[in-house]
Formats: sequence, C-alpha cells, structure tokens
Amino acid sequence: MTPMHPKNIFRSAGSLLIAGTLSLALTGCHPTHGADVVASVNGKAIPRADLDRFYQSQMAQNQNQQPVNEDQADSARLTILRSLIDEEIIQQRAAKMNLTASNEDVDAKVTEMKAPYTEEQFNERLKASNHTLDDMKREIRRSLTFDKLLNKEINSKINITDGDVSSYYAAHKSEYNLMETQYHLGQVLVTSFPSPQAVNLQSSKATNDAEAKKKIQTLKNRIDSGEDFSAIAMNFSENPQTAQNGGDMGFISESQLHTDILSYTAVTKLKAGQVTDILPVFDQPASPSKKVVGYVILKLISRDAAGQRLLTDPAVQQNIRQQLHDARSTLLKNAYFEMLRNQSKVENYFAEEVFKKGAK
Repeated sequence: MTPMHPKNIFRSAGSLLIAGTLSLALTGCHPTHGADVVASVNGKAIPRADLDRFYQSQMAQNQNQQPVNEDQADSARLTILRSLIDEEIIQQRAAKMNLTASNEDVDAKVTEMKAPYTEEQFNERLKASNHTLDDMKREIRRSLTFDKLLNKEINSKINITDGDVSSYYAAHKSEYNLMETQYHLGQVLVTSFPSPQAVNLQSSKATNDAEAKKKIQTLKNRIDSGEDFSAIAMNFSENPQTAQNGGDMGFISESQLHTDILSYTAVTKLKAGQVTDILPVFDQPASPSKKVVGYVILKLISRDAAGQRLLTDPAVQQNIRQQLHDARSTLLKNAYFEMLRNQSKVENYFAEEVFKKGAK
C-alpha cells in the first residue's frame, strides 16, 4: 500500500525536487546524517525503512507488471518519498495546533471499520493487506489528523452565500435544463461467475448460477423485510464500481436505460424509494444468443423529469453549493499547503544520492 497522499494537494513535485537539488549543489550544504535516514523535515528524520516498506508494498501491488530497472526503482522511491515528506509537514503543523487525533479517535474508527466483519474476517483482511493492526492505527491517526487540520484551517473558513448560488445558477442555467428524464438508481448485483476478488464488505461472492440465485433471493427477502438497501449493497453487492457507495449508480438518462428493456420496463413502473423484482443480467443484452451471467435488484432513488430545473429546487441548490464549496476548498488547500512547504526546512538526502549517482 502506497503512503497516504493528502488528497493529491501537493503538485509540481518534479520542479520542486530539481530546485531543491540545485540549491544544495550551489550552497555545498551536505548535512551529516546516517545511512538509515532518507530525508528530514524541520529536523525530524524520515527512516529509510519507511521508504523501503512503502516501495515494497507498491511493487507487490504491481506484481503483474514488467520488472523495473534501477532508474525506474529510484524514480518510484523519489515519488513515494515526496509523499512521505508532504505528509510529515502536515502532521507537524497539526501537532503544533493540537489537532493530532487522540487514541480515543483512533480506537473509535477501528471499531467502526471492524463492525461489518467477524474478528476472524477482519484479521484475514488485515493480513491480506500486509498490514499489522499498529500499521492500520498509524494510518488512521494520520488520516484523522489531516481531516481535523483541513476542517480547522480550510473548511471552517468557507462560506457559500445565497448570492453565490444565485450567480452560479444564472451563469450555468442551461446545465440544469434536462433534455430527457433522468433516473437516479441504486443496485444490488450478484454474478454467477468466479472472481479473483470480492468487492464488498463481507467478501461475499457467488461462484455459479445456483449460488447466485440463492444469494440474490436472500438479499431480496432482506430488502423486502425493511433492511437498508445501501447497507445490503455495501455488504453483499458484487459490482466493484458501486458496492462501496451503497450501490449508488448515479443518474441514468432515459435513453441509456432504454437500452436494457427489462430494466427500463421495471424501473419506469416504480415510485421513488421502491425496488424492482429480481432481474436477470445478460452477457450481451442485444444479442439473440445472450446468456444469463447474474442477477440484479434496482432501486429508484429519484426521477427528474425533462425540462428546466429551477433554483427553488433544493436539490439544485445543494448541487451548486457543493460544487462551489469543493472548488474553493481545492483552491485554499493548494495555497495553504504551499505556504506550509515554504515555511518548512526539508532536506531530501535520497534525492542527493540519486543525483550524484546519475551525474557521474
């Protein structure tokens, strides 16, 4: 697993790395450090062991790719180390502001992550990720700390006014004029073919048609009895694109939906909040020799009729506010973290090693 990168905030790593290397070369500054240290941030060392561990994890995930040569390995390590440096800058800033996640915060998150599994299942998934529980807690602490810093320094300072929303709507009114009816759908999908990896929280996977039929019927019974559709999808659905989002497929246009006549017929009869009966999934819907490869239950979350959507529509207002918030947050984060980097003393010893080795 690669080291956590702060939401892809830091950019231009290549140009900054070159600038830093040239600066060291020009000043002749060669600080003393042990071979087991690859960088330091404000005097705090980043161990070579951490860099090697993340590099090996990354290589393990890319094991089907061609072997890398020395230059490629060094390039990958430089990228990973840049992430470690950026992360250390953030953690130090959060600590200075007393925003580091507490043990209680971390334990609560671990409990939440364990909830869908038995203890045995959780330990198996932990082992499969090549992480120990301490590794997991360390990453959770860093992630929660980053979120606390982000909320304190960025999100708390963003204010989207009604005037901002009105101005955006006036400038983008055509974007809210739907040319055709849109269906917001959720799905619970079960497939009848073996898969190398389950994609849901319960690691649940049918491997043949009989298993698929039994599983989808059981899930339909649970949904009909009142269990939460999104929770069922997260725990048991086999679609890697939607399971983690509670089965949410987003908005599907009427013309797109019409390409699958069975789904179209079933969905157009629903009211918002209702689900279809169990529907077959075919390998080639338009082919006369189509074969059943799975089964699906669809939920109609909402239906937006064709035509102009008005600013008075709460969904329109929420959509605009979210877009404006996200755009402003990205801008402020970029500026804020560039400021943090400028205020930090970073020494990348591994970059020096690579430069000296390649410049002989």
